[in-house]
Amino acid sequence: MVDNFEQQILFGDLLPPIAQISKRRKKNESVLPEGLPEFKVIRNQRRRRSMSAYRHAGVIEIHIPAKMSRRQELEVIPEMIAMVLRREAKERKSDEQLLEIGIQLLKKYLPDFTATPASINWRNMNERWGSCTTVDRTIRISDRLIGAPSFVLNYIIFHELIHLQIPGHDDVFKSYLNRYEDLARAEAFLEGFEIGCQFGGSGVMSAINI
Repeated sequence: MVDNFEQQILFGDLLPPIAQISKRRKKNESVLPEGLPEFKVIRNQRRRRSMSAYRHAGVIEIHIPAKMSRRQELEVIPEMIAMVLRREAKERKSDEQLLEIGIQLLKKYLPDFTATPASINWRNMNERWGSCTTVDRTIRISDRLIGAPSFVLNYIIFHELIHLQIPGHDDVFKSYLNRYEDLARAEAFLEGFEIGCQFGGSGVMSAINI
């Protein structure tokens, strides 16, 4: 996985031009399939032919040329959403992989800890990056981090691992957290992401352009 704030992959050889997509659809098709994830379409005056799609704050944004017709818009939406979902599925680590990352982080940074995680899994969380329940030793990671650089994902997992033994964020907690060598880099990344979300900018983990 490339450690970029916005990862871009060109799909020009996979997705035909808009005109070709239109030809293979029925002319009277005017409704979208049911069950699509939350999305919004943004028309851009500066775009002539290119389109992009990415997940921003949990919503898939589809950026299209301003002059695209409504019919063409309805035709490309499912394909752009499908491309984002395929990209996310490819980047999404399994729960077993997340747990293995946690075990390795414990060995490297917290060899003096006796508590170990029972499970680490993705969870739809928009208000926080992760959470930990000490009773059953379970850790949850926000699915907004799918596609994030490894040093960022590892930082959040490490943060929650410390909470297995240290419930608060006192000086003892901070002393453990400071063991993580990419601490400043990871926090700067997440701060930039949050600012991008607040101001509707490019707070995006991954993107697809065509």
